[in-house]
Amino acid sequence: MDEKEKDLKEKVNAETEGATNTEETAAQPAEEAEATAEAPAEEAPQAEENPLEALEEKLKEQEDKNLRLRAEFENFRKRTIKEKAELIINGAEKTVQAMLPVVDDMERALDNAQKSDDVEALREGMDLIYKKLMKALEGLGVKPIDAVGKEFDVDFHEAIAMVPGMGDDKKGKVIDCVQTGYTINDKVIRHAKVAVGQ
Repeated sequence: MDEKEKDLKEKVNAETEGATNTEETAAQPAEEAEATAEAPAEEAPQAEENPLEALEEKLKEQEDKNLRLRAEFENFRKRTIKEKAELIINGAEKTVQAMLPVVDDMERALDNAQKSDDVEALREGMDLIYKKLMKALEGLGVKPIDAVGKEFDVDFHEAIAMVPGMGDDKKGKVIDCVQTGYTINDKVIRHAKVAVGQ
């Protein structure tokens, strides 16, 4: 019995030691896992600082881009204002250059009018000057509004008189044009003053 008891005790001791060794072996990976878990926990603040620094860097880049875009826009705005002012100041230059030959012709006609008594020649000269002027205006995009015989249109005509008794075919139509209207590039700059049939 003693031997059996002794064997039994040895088995129990062996099992107990094996369990202790297993616990120690199990405890070692647990400790290593804890150490590994603690290591990232210690590094976590550093990991948080890196994204923060990256975000701050991105913010600085965006602020720099924003500042540059604002400066570019401000330069563009100033340049546009300057160009607009130059257009306003020099805008009449093209018109004046187109009119100068007409002015020259008028000066010559006035000089010749004092020297000549031929009314027909003066009339022809004035007609040529008028045609030259109309051609110059047409070159600038200015066109007269054709009114007589057309339907009255408030976009192009201004009625200054109503003419009764003109018949049904003349009702609502322009009978006479008192003052010619003009458009520049299809925009009305002066309405034609007209008499309309009633």
